[in-house]
Amino acid sequence: MTLPDFIIVGAMKSGTSTLAAQIGAQPGLFMTTPKEPNFFSDDAIWNKGADWYRGLFSGAAPGDLKGEASTHYTKRPRYPHTLERMQSFLKTPPRIVYVIRNPIDRAVSHFVHAWSEGEAGRDIRAAFAGTPDFVDFGCYGMQITPFIETFGADHVLLTSLEALRETPQAELARVTRFLGYSATPQWQTKRARENASAARTRKLPLHGILVDNPIATALRRALIPKTLRNRIRQNQTFGDRPELPEDLCSELKARFLEDRGILKEQFPGQLALSACYPFAQP
Repeated sequence: MTLPDFIIVGAMKSGTSTLAAQIGAQPGLFMTTPKEPNFFSDDAIWNKGADWYRGLFSGAAPGDLKGEASTHYTKRPRYPHTLERMQSFLKTPPRIVYVIRNPIDRAVSHFVHAWSEGEAGRDIRAAFAGTPDFVDFGCYGMQITPFIETFGADHVLLTSLEALRETPQAELARVTRFLGYSATPQWQTKRARENASAARTRKLPLHGILVDNPIATALRRALIPKTLRNRIRQNQTFGDRPELPEDLCSELKARFLEDRGILKEQFPGQLALSACYPFAQP
């Protein structure tokens, strides 16, 4: 069957790329290329049709457990048709893996990502006021509950970026056991920072042509003084990781703690409930 046995559904900026890379590095486990097909969420991708999606898994060897990882699947309400499409298309319920992290840290990383893509300005207060996604995508209880209701609690696993950092080998083993993998996975240290965005560099229009191009690089160095190049580079780099204003941070904590209550009902006793919410009362 050229359909996924499991799907990593997010959350965005929470280590899904790292986990997908680690899973795909294990013999007997297959991950799609591209890593994030976003088939069930994005209208334009959905319109490519069933054969296109099935083709993503055609490279799997017989007996491989097959998966994909698309963070758009837990971006409610931006993508409202994800689950109904999954339910209609996947006759056998897939295993669902949801990776979360401290929602405050996730929101700040999301803001920096949006700034680097030219989707937000440097004013963090204005950016949060104008972009509900920064908060909505970190309301993990709201995002994952429909998957539990659709596929059943036994088909959904919660993990976290904090766990993948603290005990990577043990957490990878826990995830792959859930997927039905009988072998012992091996954490690949060299792949432990997939898709990290530490540079916080803003992309210019026509970035690939003007920046990621050896000819353009040579021309810039020949024609533009180094001091001016450095000034431009500085303006295109965020610098230190931004901090939320205290009142905004308090507001977000209250919202995330409310949502944590939903998550706690779905995943009682999960370590992620304490590791990802250090601001929660014991």
